[in-house]
Amino acid sequence: MLVAAVAAVRQRASSYAFPPLLRMATVAAASATAAGTRTFGLASTPAPRRAFGITTATSTTSAPGTGSTGGSSTTTTAKPKTAVLLMNMGGPRTLADVGDFLLRLFSDHDLIPLPFQPSLARFIARRRTSKIQDQYAKIGGGSPILMWTQRQAALLEAALDRAHPESGGSLMHVRFSFAPATSQRVHSLCQHIRATVSTTPAPHKSYIAFRYAAPLTETAVRQMREDGVTRAVALTLYPQYSCSTTGSSLNELHRQIRALDPAGTIKWSAVDRWPTNDLLVEAFTRHIRTALLDYPEAERDDVVLLFSAHSLPMSVVNRGDTYPQEVGSTVARVMERLGHSNPYRLVWQSQVGPSAWLGPKTELTVEGYAKKGKRNLLIVPIAFVSDHIETLFELDLEYGKLAKEHGATGYRRVESLNDDPLFIDALADVVTAHLDAGSRPSRQLALRCPSCSSKDCGPTRDFFCRPVESLAA
Repeated sequence: MLVAAVAAVRQRASSYAFPPLLRMATVAAASATAAGTRTFGLASTPAPRRAFGITTATSTTSAPGTGSTGGSSTTTTAKPKTAVLLMNMGGPRTLADVGDFLLRLFSDHDLIPLPFQPSLARFIARRRTSKIQDQYAKIGGGSPILMWTQRQAALLEAALDRAHPESGGSLMHVRFSFAPATSQRVHSLCQHIRATVSTTPAPHKSYIAFRYAAPLTETAVRQMREDGVTRAVALTLYPQYSCSTTGSSLNELHRQIRALDPAGTIKWSAVDRWPTNDLLVEAFTRHIRTALLDYPEAERDDVVLLFSAHSLPMSVVNRGDTYPQEVGSTVARVMERLGHSNPYRLVWQSQVGPSAWLGPKTELTVEGYAKKGKRNLLIVPIAFVSDHIETLFELDLEYGKLAKEHGATGYRRVESLNDDPLFIDALADVVTAHLDAGSRPSRQLALRCPSCSSKDCGPTRDFFCRPVESLAA
């Protein structure tokens, strides 16, 4: 990038009386990469007092989603060529955030359909806040999901810049620091280099949109508008699609796009599911194999694998939601990769309220197998890609205690994917395949559930399934 900038000003610089500076700048630029920060000391001959430095750095040093760029560069940041919006449910960062988190969660008709939803959501949220605060207190006082998502976003940016440079490029920030005696001609040249570099394409830039906690979807879309984004991919961090998770996030995103960008200045596409991505399957498989090594070799093949996913109300399942089948497809691929080395079951956790939910329940399965003498139970969170309360409290503490009480002394949990490099490769692979395929969503997204009655679902799917030609800038 800097090489091109220096080449662009070579003609202008040739009139200046410091050819050694130009030669050194060219060498420095050729050595600079987007993988890190390098400082090059450049001096015009012969006076060392006229030395100055050029620092190059990537534009991914700030937290994703903040809209700011890192470092002390004096360049004007170019507009991102392709933005990636990572969508997940989120979680309260502090105990004080729990009430608002629960209110948003129980107010979401896509997730938990309730009669008299606004009033009943407030009642349930108030009633459950204290209990849920106690649970978060036991895992450190808040959810780590934002931290993990920020790490995933930053690593994904770097991976995409390597894998798909034509959709992003790599912007280098350039900072000049001058000695007092630096000539005006040097100042002029550096200003021209800075202006040239600042017009180059920006890299992929990631943003985070949580459904029930900050940063909310509205905040992300506003920031993208302010940053001048014109092309964006909505990437779900739920590998298996459900109307209550990815569907809810897409509905909310569509609402905010209509409210905040009615002119359609940002061209959107969506990655709506990826349950059988090869790298995702391999990441789960490796984590399971690693966890199995903790068991005695003589007992290893008899360890029961319990693939646990968040449950759904049966009302959602019965209207035709594809989530149970898609979770099952992930489990099937993982077991194939494992060579069906162990017995297994797919179980469902986190049921709330008196209505019927998809089963069998994870906790009842743990208790049942423990009572049948199965001491070695290995829990695999197959629908979560980050640690949060469902893994750290529910699986580790609550069900771990239950297992111990009933004699399952070999109860353990597979480590979550979090920032595993292979999982980051999976994210990059999903986005790259999406871009290579012309930014089309899955064929499934256009097909609504047979009993769907949502007023939002149709317009949202029409928006994200519109012809690819309409994505052209």
